[in-house]
Amino acid sequence: MTISTESFTPLPDHTQLPCEDGTFVQNFQEHPQSILLTDSIRPVLDAKHPDGNYCIGQDSGIYWRITDPPLKGAKAPDWFYVPNVPPTLGGQPRRSYVLWQEFIPPQIVIEFVSGNGSEERDRTPWEGKFWIYETVIRSAYYAIYEVQKASVEVYKINGGHYELMPANERGHFLIPELGVELGIWSGLYGNMDLPWLRWWDSQGNLLLYGHEQAEQERQRAEQERQRADRLAARLRELGVDPEELAD
Repeated sequence: MTISTESFTPLPDHTQLPCEDGTFVQNFQEHPQSILLTDSIRPVLDAKHPDGNYCIGQDSGIYWRITDPPLKGAKAPDWFYVPNVPPTLGGQPRRSYVLWQEFIPPQIVIEFVSGNGSEERDRTPWEGKFWIYETVIRSAYYAIYEVQKASVEVYKINGGHYELMPANERGHFLIPELGVELGIWSGLYGNMDLPWLRWWDSQGNLLLYGHEQAEQERQRAEQERQRADRLAARLRELGVDPEELAD
C-alpha cells in the first residue's frame, strides 16, 4: 500500500519559529550571570564532547509543542545545556531549540528568579514552568536560583517527577553526569559584588572564568619569579654567581 505524503504538513523548524518575544531582560545581573556559568564550564564540556557536539542556551527558547501563536508552546530558560547535539544546524546558529526536531532533552535547565519565585515553581499543567520542565521538556536537572536570597534549589528527575536534592557538605549540588557541583559563591564579578551561581569540580575546586584563570597564571608566574630571586640571593651569599650557573 502506498501512502500519499501530500496531506502531511512538515513540522516547523528553528528557522521558522520566533526566536524572541520582545520582552526585556529582567535585571542587569542576569546577562553577566549567564556568561559566568558558560565561561567557567566551557572547558569541562569541551573535554566531555571532543567532537564539539553540545549546545548551551542563554535566555533561548525551547519549543515543546505546536501552538498558535507559536510562542505559547515555548519556554526560554535563563540557561540550559544539551549534550550530544550539534551547536549549529545547517551551518547556521541555532535560533531556538525545537524538541520535535532534536528529541534529546536538556541535561540541566536553570531559571534566575526575578520576582518571588512563584513563576519558577508553578506546577499548573500546560502552563507552569515547573510542570513543563518536569513533564514535557523533562530536563534531568532543574535549578532555581534566587540572588536576593543567595540560594539555589536543584531538582533531579526521578520516576517522571522532580525531587528536591539535598546539598552536600559544601552546600553544593553534585551533577555527576558532568562531574561538577552547582552552588552559591559570593564575590565580585565584573563590577557587581553579589551571591553568584557558580560551578565547582567534584573535589570542591571552583571552576574559574577567563579573568580568574589569567590572574591565577599571573600569580603563579610571580611566585616562581620570587622563588628564583630568593635562590639567586642565597647563592650570592654563598659566593656563587647565579649567572655563571645558568651558563
